[in-house]
Amino acid sequence: MDKVKVAVLGATGLVGQRFLDLLAGHPMFEVVAVTASPRSVGKRYKDATRWMLGPSLPEPLGDLEVLETSPKALRGCGCEVDLVFSALPSSIAREVEPELAKEGFKVVSNASALRMLDDVPLVIPEVNPEHLKLIEVQQERRGWRGFVVTSPNCSTSILTLTLKPLMDHIGIKEVHVTTMQAVSGAGYSGVPSMAIVDNVIPFISGEEEKLQREPLKILGKLSDDHVEKAELKVLASCNRVCVVDGHLESVFLRPSRKVEVEEVKKVLEGFEGVPQQLKLPLAPVKPVVVRDEEDRPQPRLDRVVERGMAVVVGRIRCSEEWIRYMVLGNNVVRGAAGNAILIGELLVKMGRV
Repeated sequence: MDKVKVAVLGATGLVGQRFLDLLAGHPMFEVVAVTASPRSVGKRYKDATRWMLGPSLPEPLGDLEVLETSPKALRGCGCEVDLVFSALPSSIAREVEPELAKEGFKVVSNASALRMLDDVPLVIPEVNPEHLKLIEVQQERRGWRGFVVTSPNCSTSILTLTLKPLMDHIGIKEVHVTTMQAVSGAGYSGVPSMAIVDNVIPFISGEEEKLQREPLKILGKLSDDHVEKAELKVLASCNRVCVVDGHLESVFLRPSRKVEVEEVKKVLEGFEGVPQQLKLPLAPVKPVVVRDEEDRPQPRLDRVVERGMAVVVGRIRCSEEWIRYMVLGNNVVRGAAGNAILIGELLVKMGRV
């Protein structure tokens, strides 16, 4: 079949670059357009970007002309764009993405701007694919010919992939999570080297609020035209650490009943969702990988498991009232571009693109 023609918005940033890296040679998608800030418009992509993901950027993407981020520019790119992946800053996405949807574009966004709106799906494909039914609600309510679907915050994606199977099989009352987040999560120029080298920064603006809110929507139940949020308390403390890629999270989970370590391992290892059943191109064979070593997971060793699309769990411990474990995920793959592309693959399989 012909490949689905896609555009990447915000293509020169770290997440935008990761989109292009994952889309290069993709069996389902072909990148036909890229956009960036006004200072890059009109340049060839290879001249407009400082490629950070290896010795050279994938060909022939480097010869694409960087476009303005607007419906008019995407309409005039010379190819009909079937699907748009957005790596825009939230301040820009808040204005541009609804405009694109109104004009008929189908957008999968990594930005936080629209995530918590009632009629905007916030999706991890293995966890809540049924929430994509909100697309009809969104289009009817807003009069849009296209739509916007959002991908969660990176830390939320990593955590929630482990919460879903445990909630379904054991039940969860409360979650406490402390994150150790890689510098790539802040973008190339996000954290000055003199601030992070030999240091840990115990604050990331807005991060704790996202991590406490988003899982409740993702794990919630779809009810007609909205999602009834999960009855679950999440408390978060977020820290920036001197690691390039890979967010490590320390999780304390209060289950609905007493469990043993082996049961927790079995539940996590057996977890799969619609992407695995459909064998989507970017879907990991196992979304959650469990390690038995006492000192795993580690960012440097485990961030590329299943091409960065799986989360890795270790140090599982159970007491009378708590399950404790560590989970690691690749923040720019599973936590950002990879999850968005997986949503795109699912939309194609569902006939929505």
